[in-house]
Amino acid sequence: MHKPYLSKEQALQKVKHYCGYQERCHSEVVSKLYELGVYKNEHDEIISTLIQENYLNEERFAIQFAGGKFRLKQWGKTKIKYELKSKQISEYCIKKALATIPLADYLKTAQKLFDAKSNTLKSEKNIYTKKRKLQDYLMQKGYEISIIKELMG
Repeated sequence: MHKPYLSKEQALQKVKHYCGYQERCHSEVVSKLYELGVYKNEHDEIISTLIQENYLNEERFAIQFAGGKFRLKQWGKTKIKYELKSKQISEYCIKKALATIPLADYLKTAQKLFDAKSNTLKSEKNIYTKKRKLQDYLMQKGYEISIIKELMG
């Protein structure tokens, strides 16, 4: 089945709605344009219009993404950075976004995750196995090895 061709104006209206619903990054908008069947030569113009009209802002997206993943999923900075890179976000925006996570909250969350995981490992007799499981868990959540070592004392 062939998709009906959308005019540039129709496509722009659709992606404005798409961006208005929640923060998006450039790569998500490009994917959406492909999905809508918009010709590649029109992508740049549409994206530049979205940026000019402030529907698309990479820095704002990165800050919201980092804050949301930290607060809701309790991800560490390593995992957040990796995910932002996979969305082709610039190094500058990634640094800026990670800087918005308050250090005190970050350390408190790492401690909370550490304590919760420790409680689930109470029956583990081997101290090395227990430490390994704790470290693996926190690394999988995206916390830096320096913070993990600090928590392990």
